[in-house]
Amino acid sequence: MKAKFSMDVAIAVYVLAAIVFLIVPMPTWLLDFMIACNIMVAFMILFTALFAKETLDLSSFPTILLFTTLFRVALNVSSTRLILSTGNAGNVVYTFGSFVGGNDIVIGIIVFIILLLVQMIIINKGSERVSEVTARFTLDAMPGKQMAIDADLNTGAITEKEANERREKLQMESAFFGAMDGATKYVKGDATAGLIITGINIVGGIIMGMVRSGMSFSEASSHYMILTIGDGLVSQIPSLLISLSTGIIVTKAAKEENIGSMVIGQIFRNPQAMQIVGVTLTLLGLITPLNKIIFCGLGLTLVVLGTRMSGKQEISRIEEEVEEEEQEADEIRRHENVNSLLAVDPIELEFGYGIIPLADVNQGGDLLDRVVMIRRQIALELGAVVPIIRLRDNIQLNPNQYIIKIKGIQVSEGEILFDHYMAMNPGFVEEEITGIPTFEPSFHLPAIWITEAQRERAESVGYTVVDPPSIIATHLTEVIRRHIDELLTREDVQNLINNIKEGNTTLVEELVPKLLGVGDIQKVLQNLLREGISIRDLVTIFETLADYAPSTRDTDVLTEYARQSLKRAISNKYFTPNETTRVATLDPAIEKEIMGSVKQTEQGAYLTLDPNVTQQILNATEAMIQKLEDNGCNPIIITSPIVRMYYKKMTQDYFADLIVISYNEIDSDVELQSIGMVSLGDN
Repeated sequence: MKAKFSMDVAIAVYVLAAIVFLIVPMPTWLLDFMIACNIMVAFMILFTALFAKETLDLSSFPTILLFTTLFRVALNVSSTRLILSTGNAGNVVYTFGSFVGGNDIVIGIIVFIILLLVQMIIINKGSERVSEVTARFTLDAMPGKQMAIDADLNTGAITEKEANERREKLQMESAFFGAMDGATKYVKGDATAGLIITGINIVGGIIMGMVRSGMSFSEASSHYMILTIGDGLVSQIPSLLISLSTGIIVTKAAKEENIGSMVIGQIFRNPQAMQIVGVTLTLLGLITPLNKIIFCGLGLTLVVLGTRMSGKQEISRIEEEVEEEEQEADEIRRHENVNSLLAVDPIELEFGYGIIPLADVNQGGDLLDRVVMIRRQIALELGAVVPIIRLRDNIQLNPNQYIIKIKGIQVSEGEILFDHYMAMNPGFVEEEITGIPTFEPSFHLPAIWITEAQRERAESVGYTVVDPPSIIATHLTEVIRRHIDELLTREDVQNLINNIKEGNTTLVEELVPKLLGVGDIQKVLQNLLREGISIRDLVTIFETLADYAPSTRDTDVLTEYARQSLKRAISNKYFTPNETTRVATLDPAIEKEIMGSVKQTEQGAYLTLDPNVTQQILNATEAMIQKLEDNGCNPIIITSPIVRMYYKKMTQDYFADLIVISYNEIDSDVELQSIGMVSLGDN
């Protein structure tokens, strides 16, 4: 903490000094010291950029450009003040003006102009253009890179932590190149300002020398031009170094490698190129009047180095082949590590080799992207995080077959025709089209396979036409919906708790673990998900659990309380606003029969109904479901709150699509119409 504070103070002093120098006159000895510091900082930035392995190793470079530019401008103002007021800008300025130009004003001016042109026209202009293009392409490529990260995460190639690190790095790169696009303008503006200040110093110095010091024009020109050139050089040389650093940073494309290793390694890694260049230089030295010692010496050196490198590469290649053969032999001899076989993936999608193109991005497949969208869709719809979906090919399957596994066990399967489309009749299309009869795998609806040529006609007459990736994605989504409750682990519940804890600390601390453990909350959430109730509104659910947990620990009862607190969401899911929904009700006699057979134990409640009575209730329920469906209604049966969960448990294994809702779960503005009652008298 102390070191960090010291660094912050150092930066503050650096910036404050620049501002002070713009206002307060500076003595010559202090100007010499500050110019030396400026040159030192420029060299440090240059070599740090040169040896940086990644662009983000200098993520603060745009800020550095701003600070150094401000500091150089402040030094320029201070030196200009001294030149015009005293005719003496210190030892460093005078030395640069006289020594670099060899005490010749013309040479000094030419050197200064060359430095200025190189910086403005070549380095600054190139760096500015590269920064602009890099920023644009980095921003354009972000969505694709984000999707690639999500795809790798879904296939298990990377962990959640690695995915977060890659996303964070991607954001940092985008922010860096966006900032660099604007920061290069600082360097360009600094060079332009340096040129203007130089002109002011020359004109102003000559005038001041002739008017105040009584010098002749030639004496004033000689004296003040040396000082002006020196001032320009001590300013432009650090500026040139930082411009070069900017160019190095924005043109760096390699990862985890410094510039020296990259440049030398790439230029001198091909022995054939070295031998050809060596022979060419040798021939130039022998045939032309060029210096034979220099050209032949360089040429022979390259030929020798290229020959030695070629031999080393051949030896290295042979060693790699031998090492690979030894590794393969070791793999054959090594006992199988069975620990890796014990892990069970929560969700797996296995497919035959004919479906591989749908999952291969290089072949234009988008199945991985659809898997990412499935996880997002379920999260938004049900509030649960779907585990990583493992995709793998299985040569034991038929080419066009795929199977879906939950915790290693197959729960569903399907088959597609790769170059066909599935057409389904919504129920109102009378015109028939030819095709291969089949069934839609998600809902087992009759359908037909049609070709690409038939697609447009099928859509025009009203058929619903879907492509193979959509079929697989829809099927996978429905399977996940049906099994999302068993996919919700204690670890997932703990993560959900952590997500809302920051904004609801009091609620979470009161509920967990004082009133309920993570396992109890897991059972409540699983009960809700099992019937398709979203758990996104965790705060409401937790508030309800905190209210009723002191009086009961029965998770089934707590689930009913939670459902009642979510009645607005339940009503919105099953009932259409401003429309009357036709439903069925449960006979009070059946409700009384059910409640009379409930037995309470420490493990929870269960029914002890007579099997004959149970069968009669199921038969009556089946008849009512058929009546509702014949009337074009969803199979919804309304019961009293205390009976709902027992009736649902009784029927759920027989009627998976039956929706059982209690009166307390219906919002007050919902309009219902009963078209019948589930009654034993009907049987």
